Amino acid sequence: MYAPERQQEILRIARDGGRVDVLSLAEEFQVTAETIRRDLKALDRAGLVRRVHGGAIPAGRLDFEPDLAERESTAADEKDRIAKAALAELPVEGTLVLDAGTTVARLAAAIPLEASLTVVTHSLPIAARLADHPGIQLHLVGGRVRHRTRAAVDAWALRAYAEIRADVAFVAANGFSVEHGLTTPDLAEAAVKRAAVTAARRVVLLADSAKHGQEHFARFGGLNDVDLLITDNRLSPEDSAAIERGGTEVVRA
Repeated sequence: MYAPERQQEILRIARDGGRVDVLSLAEEFQVTAETIRRDLKALDRAGLVRRVHGGAIPAGRLDFEPDLAERESTAADEKDRIAKAALAELPVEGTLVLDAGTTVARLAAAIPLEASLTVVTHSLPIAARLADHPGIQLHLVGGRVRHRTRAAVDAWALRAYAEIRADVAFVAANGFSVEHGLTTPDLAEAAVKRAAVTAARRVVLLADSAKHGQEHFARFGGLNDVDLLITDNRLSPEDSAAIERGGTEVVRA
């Protein structure tokens, strides 16, 4: 089978099943995983699929949302560098909102033991990481917990964020761009993220560069709502400059 024929069949499988994974395709077509990765890269460049960790999804699947374990393992080194850079944005003594997200969770795990902070979060994984921190006054926002993200959503969470004013909110997004702003696949999650942004005097977006240019179903703000973007050094200087022209400072870790 020639490469264009194989790629056409891969596209059909992706559209029928909603996603494809590299190892299954390699076994089905009796080729190496690297050959399949090249096929997916070609389809991605053509705008027919969008590559994700371990495989690809059809283009246009704006509602696709990887599970927590998959997001934890994606761009791990970049997320660690972003979290380390974000430590510089912690107030000496103040209040934080920590949004649900794997990079924000890495920041939570890196908060020094000598820190003296009040933290508000609707993320169960982040709350679990901070529950025994000796210097943190932890406030857990309640609500319906989404299984995919382990984050509280809906009316209880929205009411809680409406009643506070924090120094800094560290937020996450599944996609960000100058054109489309900050997006995530779920409407309920987007509403809570929007409330978290509104609840803080300063907003810091923690997002790896692979999310730049991605667009998902639910929009929860524009980049002009963000004071500082901390990302990795794979975001190009040109894209960084375009974001900064809109008024958002960019740090490439």
